[in-house]
Amino acid sequence: MFGDMMGMMNKLKEAQEKVDATKQRLNSVLVDEQTSDGLLKVTITANREVKNISIDDSLLEDKEQLEDYLVLTMNKAIEKATKINEAEIGAAAKDGMPDIPGMNDLMK
Repeated sequence: MFGDMMGMMNKLKEAQEKVDATKQRLNSVLVDEQTSDGLLKVTITANREVKNISIDDSLLEDKEQLEDYLVLTMNKAIEKATKINEAEIGAAAKDGMPDIPGMNDLMK
């Protein structure tokens, strides 16, 4: 029983290491989003860190439009990045989890 517990603890530690490695890797996964007219473009990482914002000069003349574009485009990029982040980290965590009786039923 003690050996099983130690094995389970080691598996949990391995799972945490996989999750940490995945988080690090997601820093290099870039998500691009732009407005339909291409006047504003943003790039963020899958960890939702802004890397670049490109604004066409024509948007600098209309503050309200620029603000609207920024909000909409950033929200779309964050939504995409969140989906990637959750899928990747979820897969890493599930892959490394020890086989605990009954746990699969709880995860459904």
